[in-house]
Amino acid sequence: MALRPLWRSYSYAWITLGFFILTIIGHWLFGWFAFVHEQQSNGQPATFGPYAMEMMRDTLENWQSEFLQLLWQVGGLAFLLFLGSPQSKEGNDRLEAKVDELLKHLDPKHGETIIREIDERYSGRHTDRPHAHR
Repeated sequence: MALRPLWRSYSYAWITLGFFILTIIGHWLFGWFAFVHEQQSNGQPATFGPYAMEMMRDTLENWQSEFLQLLWQVGGLAFLLFLGSPQSKEGNDRLEAKVDELLKHLDPKHGETIIREIDERYSGRHTDRPHAHR
């Protein structure tokens, strides 16, 4: 039963990992067929050592030029936003300042009290953000 939530929680990652494994196996398998054909047409034996060197070079070249760029652009940005990088906090701080001002404007008598209560309730989660009302 514990595996089901793990699968559901990370289903996108598991599917992506499955695609990655299938494609890397396919890349190396079809690379082997191409290498054998090339070696035969040159009258040379197909051995694993030269094949492994060629495939590692091709794999790392593809990895660097395609996957790492995409990984950094999408995955890195999402990860940094999740961690709460300064870039992600700017929008949140601006939004919070606007909401604080709206609360003070809508309820001048109790606005500050409401803001203080909300800040105290969530103080463990957002201790490092500046507050427009302080």
